Amino acid sequence: MDETEKTTLATADIMKVMKLLPHRYPFLLIDRIIEMDGDNSCIGIKNVTINEPQFQGHFPERPIFPGVLLIEAMAQTAGALCVHARGADAPPQLVYFMTIDRAKFRKPVEPGDQVHFHVKKIKQRANIWKFDAVAMVDGAKVAEAEVSAMLVDA
Repeated sequence: MDETEKTTLATADIMKVMKLLPHRYPFLLIDRIIEMDGDNSCIGIKNVTINEPQFQGHFPERPIFPGVLLIEAMAQTAGALCVHARGADAPPQLVYFMTIDRAKFRKPVEPGDQVHFHVKKIKQRANIWKFDAVAMVDGAKVAEAEVSAMLVDA
């Protein structure tokens, strides 16, 4: 592609995210998705606020966003990408989180942070996708993992 050709990358505001995923408060962990390139890659965004229920116990004196929720947000971003890539005419489908591999946590995420979940397809076979996922805050890697998802009829 030369510099005059531009690829239009899809986005999903919160209303579209809620059409793509069955999750709802308090477990919908993605506020927006940007730069969706088919089922190849995208970036999910999570605005972390002190008002979230997990901070009542994790931890009251030093609120830290739980690592397991970072992994779940990676999986939700990847799952939304899978459903989006199927197109509006496809029958309704659910995304099942299948595997987590190579998870690493690099730095705590705190209220006030905006996390960007970069997911990139590693491979796909039939209705199963595997993604490389990286969570970033202010350009610094805070977590990473490989996650896989399966689409099933709703």
